[in-house]
Amino acid sequence: MRTGTASSRPRGRGRFDALAVARELGPALAQRAAAHDANDLFVADSYADFKARKLFSAGVPAPLGGGGTAHPELCAMLQEVARCCGSSALALSMHTHLVAMAVWQWKHGTPAIRAAAGSLLGRVGAEELILVSSGGSDWLEGSGRAEKVEGGFRVNARKIFASGSPSGQLLLTTAVYDDSVAGPTVLHLSVPLDGPGVRIDDNWHTMGMRATGSNDITLEGVFVPDHAVGVRRPKGKWHELFDVHAPVVWPLVMSVYVGVAEAARLLALGQAATRREAPIVQGLVGEMDTNLADAQLALREMVGLANDYNFAPSLERSNKVYLCKTIVARSALRAVELAMEICGGGSFFRNAGIERLFRDIQGVRFHPWRERMQYVFSGRVALGLDPV
Repeated sequence: MRTGTASSRPRGRGRFDALAVARELGPALAQRAAAHDANDLFVADSYADFKARKLFSAGVPAPLGGGGTAHPELCAMLQEVARCCGSSALALSMHTHLVAMAVWQWKHGTPAIRAAAGSLLGRVGAEELILVSSGGSDWLEGSGRAEKVEGGFRVNARKIFASGSPSGQLLLTTAVYDDSVAGPTVLHLSVPLDGPGVRIDDNWHTMGMRATGSNDITLEGVFVPDHAVGVRRPKGKWHELFDVHAPVVWPLVMSVYVGVAEAARLLALGQAATRREAPIVQGLVGEMDTNLADAQLALREMVGLANDYNFAPSLERSNKVYLCKTIVARSALRAVELAMEICGGGSFFRNAGIERLFRDIQGVRFHPWRERMQYVFSGRVALGLDPV
């Protein structure tokens, strides 16, 4: 570790440079990436590095003990990590987006929401507390059952896509409570991952992003106290929470996939160097770069829509984010496909590295809204209908 740089200064002595830390860690992340992928091993060593270098608290505001890293910088940090190890970046993004949501709530929420968000952010800042999300498996409907008991709720659920779970400490998730007055209600709640009734299943064996540790988490009769329940919303209906979520969360997640596509481009250019006079290679490289530019431009628009947390939630803003999200996904996928074609038959071998990037980029298809669902969502918004 170098000394005297902005990234290694103790908090309170100058700006914490999360992007510089990511660049310093990059070579080690890249060196380990293939082995993690080949053996379905969670990136625990990456998480240890992130914790030691305070990347888990990078997005926490400085007054709450964190690095005070702005939202665009967090996106750039994740993009940089992804150029070296897609799994490390995607797992980190799932923690980082939960921190970012709490930052928006701390800045703009009601007094009660501000207090709760500040308490969570303070813990992340003080402890480098690692957060785990199950949002992608819950979305509008929520999942699991919550029964009211004295002092809180008893929760039974199975949560999927819980990235970072092997090293995680606090699960932020949902459960559905059948409220006798309000009807089916989604409760947003937090659960310590070392608590009774919590089991992490080692079942993340996938085509790509193999090292994110996105295992299922089973909750069996877990007691959740009333104070650990935050937002309550109607099951299956659009809620203002999602108009905060879209601009804050998706630029962070999509930054990872743009970084993976950029890494594929570099490999492809290296492979094409000896064939650069061939017109077919020139055309493929130009098409790859055009698609990558589309992804980068759409990502830049998404980051702008978040405006470093300074925005008023609206359906119109959310729709713009989802339009851009589909453009990023479609363009990044195509750019990596072209990188494979540029590399030729050699890309089929694992030791070339490009096939891992091709598998990793496929993950971009599965974050909500997925492409076909986004078309319906945007069409309904354009036609003046309820979004779902």
